[in-house]
Amino acid sequence: MTTLALGPSWLDPDYLLNQFGLWGLLLIVFAESGLLIGFFLPGDSLLFTTGLLITTNKLDTPLWLACVLICLAAILGDQAGYLFGKKVGPALFNRPDSKLFKQENVVKAHDFFEKYGPKSLVLARFVPIVRTFTPIIAGVSGMRYRSFITFNIIGGVLWGAGVTLLGAWLGNIEFVHKNIEAILILIVLISVVPIIIEFLRARGKSKKAAAEGGAPGPAPAQRGRHAKR
Repeated sequence: MTTLALGPSWLDPDYLLNQFGLWGLLLIVFAESGLLIGFFLPGDSLLFTTGLLITTNKLDTPLWLACVLICLAAILGDQAGYLFGKKVGPALFNRPDSKLFKQENVVKAHDFFEKYGPKSLVLARFVPIVRTFTPIIAGVSGMRYRSFITFNIIGGVLWGAGVTLLGAWLGNIEFVHKNIEAILILIVLISVVPIIIEFLRARGKSKKAAAEGGAPGPAPAQRGRHAKR
């Protein structure tokens, strides 16, 4: 089976799984979920390919065990990101750009978190790059730990188990094997659908609020004349 290399060949999911196996997969999931150096890793396509390889007996790991370990790695990764953000604090926004760090990624994640609040921890799981920086921003902003761990677990399970099970479910379909590159691209596109929905919903609310706030009222002079009467 060949997969689409969305970047260097060493980031190809098939290559990564063949070279490093399950433990390499868990390390990648952990790093992409909350370490600054993990933002470029192919999380979605890697989980999908894992499920596909398991269901076709090309990866010798029980599906249930893979899902449990992947979810755990994702949750612990976000936990590490939160603690890092809490410790580093505002200094993160003053850090200079480098080959592995771009200030614009922090700003995007911050805006994303400010816009969607705690549920951003769930939505961000399905958005590459943003999922790496969002738990860090949650720590920087001082988000309540109880809220953080709740949404962290929900997001980790939905993403970790959900994408893996999707790959397993589609793994026995011949069409998927013949069009794996297109399927992986489709997964990336589908991953941003929740964000598009939330964006359109928020935009609609903003327009409604602006329309209500901009409704003309009686002029000050007129109100004064009415008062005198």
